[in-house]
Amino acid sequence: MILTVTLNTALDITYRVPELVPHASHRVDEVTERPGGKGVNVARVLAALGHESVITGFAGGRTGAVLRELLAPLAPVDALVPVAGTTRRTIAVADTATGDTTQLNEPGPHVTADEWEAFLAAYGPLLREADAVALCGSLPPGVPVGAYADLVRRARAADVPVLLDTSGEPLRRGLAARPDLIKPNADELARLTGSREPLRAARDARRRGAHSVVASLGPEGLLAVTPDGTWQATPPAPVRGNPTGAGDSAVAALLSSLVEGLPWPDRLKRAVALSTATVLAPVAGEYDAGAYEDLLTGVRVSTLPG
Repeated sequence: MILTVTLNTALDITYRVPELVPHASHRVDEVTERPGGKGVNVARVLAALGHESVITGFAGGRTGAVLRELLAPLAPVDALVPVAGTTRRTIAVADTATGDTTQLNEPGPHVTADEWEAFLAAYGPLLREADAVALCGSLPPGVPVGAYADLVRRARAADVPVLLDTSGEPLRRGLAARPDLIKPNADELARLTGSREPLRAARDARRRGAHSVVASLGPEGLLAVTPDGTWQATPPAPVRGNPTGAGDSAVAALLSSLVEGLPWPDRLKRAVALSTATVLAPVAGEYDAGAYEDLLTGVRVSTLPG
């Protein structure tokens, strides 16, 4: 089983409009709702890849109830911890004319000290059943800024490989707990290390505590700096679409490949193909399965100097 942690879950709402024009009213062609948050998206992709996945984190209020209703018929197991506050929404406005998407993200509910303790009490038993764990996304208000560092240490103590996918101070503190893998994007990596050069920044992040670093470079694919080598994987061609969840699909690919024992170049091929296929999907948190199979054969992986 692969455990995904989403402390700041969301109800992802996607609006499709013929053309997005600033300062104008719009007629919406289509509205979709999906259970969201980074780890929720990761778990859904893992399930589609044939892996048993369990989702934990927080959910509350009317939005949280809708999120759990939407999760119920899906393959991932819902182990979310209830909170009194209301789960946030994220709004994606997809422009049909250009293929571009505008994203609006709410902050999330306030989590009390007792609710945080309830989560920690649930996390331990879930961790003992896990083959790997992903700690994903932002921290909702009230959760300690060092929360991910604590969760990384607990995973390491349980001898469970742990992937950390967050940003800012939670990433900085989590890094000191020595996660097995971090997956920042280029901007997050630059803010963490102070270097705008991704390869130098990734090496610096490893020196700060990460066992391996996989950095998202947007259209240029993924950069991986690991004890086994350094690689860059690039998609066959640029694509346009809804990028929501693309990074989460890359995390799912990396976790599934880790559990399956694949070598790093194959992990990166899967991650780039899945994330690109997610951009091509019309709805947040899904991927184009047909495109994924085609993309997998076209991803290029180059070995870089160590």
